[in-house]
Amino acid sequence: MSTQTASGSQARTNLALLLLFLGTFTMGSAELVVVGVLQPLATDLGVSVSTAGFLVTAYALGLSIGGPILTALTIKLGRRALLWSTLTVWLVLNLVAVLTANFAVFVVVRALTGSLQGLFVGLAFTAGISIVPPQRIGRAFSAVIGGFAVSTAFGVPIGTLIGEASGWESAFLAIIGLGVLVLAALVLVIPPVPSGGVGNAWTQARHAFAPRVLAVLGLCVLLFAGPYATLTYITPFLDQVTGISGALIGAFLLAYGAATAVGAFGGGRFADRNAARAILVANVVLVAALVFLYFVGKVPLLVALALIIWGIAGFGMVPSLQYRIVSLSGPGADLAATLPASAINAGIAIGSLVGGWALAAHGASAPVIAGIVVSAFAVPVSWATGLLRPPATDEAPASVPGDSLDPSPKIA
Repeated sequence: MSTQTASGSQARTNLALLLLFLGTFTMGSAELVVVGVLQPLATDLGVSVSTAGFLVTAYALGLSIGGPILTALTIKLGRRALLWSTLTVWLVLNLVAVLTANFAVFVVVRALTGSLQGLFVGLAFTAGISIVPPQRIGRAFSAVIGGFAVSTAFGVPIGTLIGEASGWESAFLAIIGLGVLVLAALVLVIPPVPSGGVGNAWTQARHAFAPRVLAVLGLCVLLFAGPYATLTYITPFLDQVTGISGALIGAFLLAYGAATAVGAFGGGRFADRNAARAILVANVVLVAALVFLYFVGKVPLLVALALIIWGIAGFGMVPSLQYRIVSLSGPGADLAATLPASAINAGIAIGSLVGGWALAAHGASAPVIAGIVVSAFAVPVSWATGLLRPPATDEAPASVPGDSLDPSPKIA
């Protein structure tokens, strides 16, 4: 009987993690599908394509800034009910976006939905932590992160195809429909979720923004600035250096996207073993992949291999980064869980600027060099931040597991 009970409990846990994955998959698809339907969207809203691009910026700003703010404001509310409520309001606002013909309203809605996504991600991490044993925390993080990776690889292209066939509204409605199903299942499946931290918003902020946490957040910025200096301008590289174009470029990017999904899911196991070491090793592999890409740029098959290694390493470290930040924050875990997304988006923005300057000054290969330099600079930072330890055990909430580098079983 006990075996059957354990089996049923594990099945329920797996189902809950699947739903958290589908929640972030839904949100990730809505975040980026705008890119694929930007032209018809701009036409319907009566603005230029470049102006419509601000819809992407508004969402990113909402996620980076609004997510932590909403988390701080709701720190005392029940986690499970807040998880449902956040997804509900997010779905309603996306429906408003579909129904509006006003660009300004659309921008405001995008900023708000981005903020809600930031809040939802932190809640999803807290929920994932609460339903798995300590030795599987990294894999719970992978389930949440994997939703975004898979949405980039598959959700966005599928949404774009729907948008091209039936209008951009259809793409959003398909995403909203999936979100409604996920919401209904979350209400039925997710068990009570204890807080991952303690205290009020000020207490959470004091620990979430401690120097040790800020150091790893700075590392997050570097680890995404480097690759995105290259990735943002990978199409000119593939076109002018590798000599491929059209649908073949899409195939190469799809291979990269699939690799990021593999990395996001697989990285959780390494986070559970030793998160700091996993970050350092992935950083070194990332640098090697970018160097390899630069030197084999004229050989399509080897370029594809470089993109796959890059995707696996680049996203394979994300669960470990999340793990380190949450563990180092101790009582600020709830608020800290939302901060990696902010740091990652900051890194993407900085990397895109650096890559753009390199491209304008030195041509299609220059963004790859820029990515190598920034990623190589991150290696000693990865090593140094790996020496950081969580705060004293007696400050810790008992529900949050320890970092594998710390001999104590709980973090503080």
